[in-house]
Amino acid sequence: MDAVRASDHDRYLSALYAPADKRDALFSLYAFNAEIASVRDRIHEPLPGEVRLQWWRDVIAAENDAETGHPIADALRATISANRLPKTAFDNMLEARIFDLYDDPMPSRTDLEGYCGETAAALIQLAAMMLDPQEAPRFADLAGRAGCAQAITGLLLLLPLHRRRGQCFVPADILAAAGSSSEEFVIGEGGPGAQRAVAAMIALARDHLGAFERGAPALPASLRPAFLPLALTRAYLGRMEKTEQSPLGGAAKLSTLRKHWLLLRHASRGWTPL
Repeated sequence: MDAVRASDHDRYLSALYAPADKRDALFSLYAFNAEIASVRDRIHEPLPGEVRLQWWRDVIAAENDAETGHPIADALRATISANRLPKTAFDNMLEARIFDLYDDPMPSRTDLEGYCGETAAALIQLAAMMLDPQEAPRFADLAGRAGCAQAITGLLLLLPLHRRRGQCFVPADILAAAGSSSEEFVIGEGGPGAQRAVAAMIALARDHLGAFERGAPALPASLRPAFLPLALTRAYLGRMEKTEQSPLGGAAKLSTLRKHWLLLRHASRGWTPL
């Protein structure tokens, strides 16, 4: 819980709305995600970073119950075992995170959506499986849309950090359509096409968010906590669309009070039909 509160506050808040007997499992899943998402920030060379991701693969794949001495790893293994979570989902997540370690450009929108599917969308689906294993499979497609909306929004929030280290998650085909390139986008003001590329990314996030929100009224109350971070996504995108809150200049922020209000509203009422 402390690890998630420090590194992923939005998911920390959302997990508080889950049933008490499910929270520890959710925190172990979200803490694992925060660990692998921050490998580049803690291990600055790609190859040692890959070694760290491989360590997680080995820990998750191990069939014995011996403790690793790593509290998050031990908690995650207990969660996987107790909830019969598919280990392939974790392997795919770790494979996708290799991209984070390098400065290679994101080739296309399809590649970006695949990355989002293996990371944020998989996380939502795994959380749903823990909350209600009977209902979760019915909403796998909705988890895909939700994950893309959430992940693309998250990447936009992290644009200043990514640009400072020469990393570009904006797909090459979107940049080309905006009259830019990955090399130009990460330098200085980003070039004349930077704002158009950002606008296209916001539109892509909104497209996935709209598809999620059209299906979200059907979500049973038991699954809402898995999707609850989406309650903040529309608000973040709205802030980004304001000129003074352009993701190129700095991350859009929501007050803690507004976050609590949005989460509480959606936790209690769900998503009303659009």
